[in-house]
Amino acid sequence: MMKHGLWLALPLLALGACATGGEDDAVSAGSAATRTAAAELRNASGAGVARASVEELEDSVRVRVEASGLPQGAYGVHVHTTGACDAPAFTTAGPHWNPTGQQHGKDNPQGMHKGDLPNLLVGADGTGSFEYTIAGASLSGGPNPMLDADGAAVVVHQSADDYRTDPSGNSGNRIACGVLG
Repeated sequence: MMKHGLWLALPLLALGACATGGEDDAVSAGSAATRTAAAELRNASGAGVARASVEELEDSVRVRVEASGLPQGAYGVHVHTTGACDAPAFTTAGPHWNPTGQQHGKDNPQGMHKGDLPNLLVGADGTGSFEYTIAGASLSGGPNPMLDADGAAVVVHQSADDYRTDPSGNSGNRIACGVLG
């Protein structure tokens, strides 16, 4: 009798697994349709020196910056509020993206802007990269959208960010910029 009960239970388990698998497949398919944006960062001469990509996750965005053509050193990198990159000073990119009205930098007790990113460390070969997740943000729509009506830009500054001095971490002039799209 136990053998028959087991055989009857197996098809029910298989049906349950199919139903669950179907739901998981729907979630996976939804994840595969993630929203992304990218930017080619160019210096004042128009030469491409880095690339930025942004991927929207459930309750955050992941930013990846890859340099290829900057001199060796450490550079402050930030998301700025406006999707404009007029050379040579790139001031059209506006201030740092700061939808929550914080101060600058992860080490500032009143910080930090949503647009504050880690320093980009570039080696002797001119390359460097980082990946950083901004919690409580979205690419567009919802609370704290990065891309609003006037877009957004990723900017590289001439010096390292000190992670505390408002408004830009003493990172100096803007030396490269790219509009996210």
